[in-house]
Amino acid sequence: MAFISQRLANPARFFKLATVLLPWCAAATVLLLGSGLYFALFDSPADYQQGESVRIMYVHVPSAWLGMAGYTTLALASATALIWKHPLADLVAKSASPIGASFTFLCLVTGSLWGKPMWGTWWAWDARLTSMLILFFLYLGHMALFNAFDDAQRGARAAAILAIAGSVNVPIIKFSVDWWNTLHQPASVTRLGMPAIDPAMLLPLLLMAFGYTALFATLLLLRVKGEILAVKIRALRQIKVAA
Repeated sequence: MAFISQRLANPARFFKLATVLLPWCAAATVLLLGSGLYFALFDSPADYQQGESVRIMYVHVPSAWLGMAGYTTLALASATALIWKHPLADLVAKSASPIGASFTFLCLVTGSLWGKPMWGTWWAWDARLTSMLILFFLYLGHMALFNAFDDAQRGARAAAILAIAGSVNVPIIKFSVDWWNTLHQPASVTRLGMPAIDPAMLLPLLLMAFGYTALFATLLLLRVKGEILAVKIRALRQIKVAA
């Protein structure tokens, strides 16, 4: 495993691997999201309490999962960059940050749209809502720190420290419905035992979750490839200026 990690830390090898994986990830994204949306809109029942508004769940819940998964990816890449000095880890962290922030923003917007008919308000300082908003601000802070210094290495290091410190918020989001009395219902898919959700609703929810994951992988590979090319261009310019 360490050998594979060291090999992938080489930007040139990663670039070649990403080029091979990208079409497959993109195809998986289209197939999973297409089938997930079909089942979510046309083949899943309306909820007996929430009616048709329950269909927001198929966008809201996977975006929340990917917001947390994106930050976990960001924190792991940041730790790898700080501890093992992998040349690619900072680029992965920098690339993952805006993608995760986008999923988190989508989660907050759809949660607000869902909350209005269910709770009678666009926003409530619910434990999970508040911790998810903090996650969004952590993403913004990470992106700001990365570009706040003239020295790119200093910016990457400061952003990595923030990412690692902020990772404590991820389990808080996950267990907030168990630790506090919140408006959100307890976990119904990832709980121990059988999921407390109708199979007709579970299928599109899982398809959308896998589709979002494939989309995250596709965007991450694209952005990391772009960052590698940007580094090469900057290096060539420096050589040209020095010459």
